[in-house]
Amino acid sequence: MIFGLLKDRKNGEYRTIATPTEILTIAGAGHTALVQSGAGEKAGFEDEAYKAAGAKIVETAEEIYGQCDLVTKVKEIEPPEYDLLREGQILLTCIHPAAHPEEVQALLDKKVIAFTAEDSHRYGSPNCEAAGKQGALSGLHAMLTTNGGKGKFVSGLAGAPGMNVVILGAGVVGRSALGVLHALGAKVTVMDISLGVLREIEAQYHNAVDTMYCTKENIRRLLPASDMILNCVKWPKGNPEFLVDREMLQLMEKGSVLVDISNDPGGAIESFHETTHEDPTYVENGVIHYCVSNIPGAIAGSTTVAYAAAMLPHFMKILNDGVTEACVKDGFLRRSLTVYKGLLTHEETSALQQRPWIRPEDVLGIAERDLDPAPPATITRSNNFIVL
Repeated sequence: MIFGLLKDRKNGEYRTIATPTEILTIAGAGHTALVQSGAGEKAGFEDEAYKAAGAKIVETAEEIYGQCDLVTKVKEIEPPEYDLLREGQILLTCIHPAAHPEEVQALLDKKVIAFTAEDSHRYGSPNCEAAGKQGALSGLHAMLTTNGGKGKFVSGLAGAPGMNVVILGAGVVGRSALGVLHALGAKVTVMDISLGVLREIEAQYHNAVDTMYCTKENIRRLLPASDMILNCVKWPKGNPEFLVDREMLQLMEKGSVLVDISNDPGGAIESFHETTHEDPTYVENGVIHYCVSNIPGAIAGSTTVAYAAAMLPHFMKILNDGVTEACVKDGFLRRSLTVYKGLLTHEETSALQQRPWIRPEDVLGIAERDLDPAPPATITRSNNFIVL
């Protein structure tokens, strides 16, 4: 197969999904690798390094789409790319399909085979770890007096107490943020709906971290004494409720900070709207909101290395075995299949966009085979099936 690495075009995206190390493996397995010029430059990987690894450097996205069987990058397929897609072409990128109906329609119209990378991680995405750790540091930066915050130092000073921080959600993102904040001396309360997870945190940190069951009422109780709150909850799409509504912000002191790492429109934070690295914060009800949609892009070098290593096994399964056998061998890759030659294969997107869908196992004709298992990517269900 011919592998193609695009240069990401989204504003503020500096990562790439494959470094020269991955290209060495791909080329070493007998595949051709095309890399768009500048694809890894912002993450610290020059064209010459890709060339030395065995890639051919091309100038345009048109060349990648026109020649490659498997095309990849970090972020969504954007409107200027829609007409470049070819029927039967394989795409692997972060599509975020449930939130992007126009992108989904373009992928269906072009009859491509597309995988959404964010659903493909067996052990959690390196991007989630990066978002949690860097999101915590970005929140501390927003707390500085010079940035409009109330100027509390994370661990305190002699005679001055440190920060009280609340983390909503104890998945990979929340635990990553906790690791940074606890190490820096913040007093942290972690909230989650899994008592088992909360017990694990208590044990790991030897009861030096407070834990609470995550409800709106419990959050409300903590806000008056909270200097910073980090939202790390994977909120069910389409849920009309909020964990933190605008009225609750009035309970926090002026200059407190809210970091919405989950970054979901219509998510857990009512006052959320997306920001960028160039203009990262805004103030509502006296609370500084840091809502950058691409936090890992701020540490593009480290995130790229970790993310590319995590994605290489997916690339190699598809390149060596083809889509069908790759989906038999890897349930997490199978569950990330989003569209297949004009058919929607992503359950959450079906439910939220009222589109009919077909299970990947059925469209690939592998339902009766011995499949590598994987849990559903989300709790959202849809019975709106396509009947072939």
